[in-house]
Amino acid sequence: MDISSVLPIAYDLADLINDSEAISSYLAAKRKVETDAAVQSTIQRFNKVKEKFADCERFGHFHPDYHQALAEVKKVEDELNAFDIVQQFKKVEDELDQMLYDVSALIANAVSPSIKVPSNKLLPDVGCGSGGSCSGNCG
Repeated sequence: MDISSVLPIAYDLADLINDSEAISSYLAAKRKVETDAAVQSTIQRFNKVKEKFADCERFGHFHPDYHQALAEVKKVEDELNAFDIVQQFKKVEDELDQMLYDVSALIANAVSPSIKVPSNKLLPDVGCGSGGSCSGNCG
């Protein structure tokens, strides 16, 4: 089987995903975030404080404004995350990410169970990696 016979099936799968409720919910939530003036204003502030922090971060903790810049990033990030529509957007974004991961894992596992599937999760759901007995208090 060559790639030319697989491509039409892949395009059909992409069309099914694009027509899914997960995509529809994601796009609607994204539009709400993009059109909300208060959210957009906070995003602009967040980007500015992130830039300032990036400048400080080059020198790390030794930069005189490092801790203040970090605190400002966290403060504005908390303000941004307090918006209901941002929370909703993140929720549907996570649901879409999970659906895409599940599809990718299904395809990869159909080829071989040893194929790794990348994920956006920082900590995969595999438990402790310490090798010792788990207290259940991680993360």
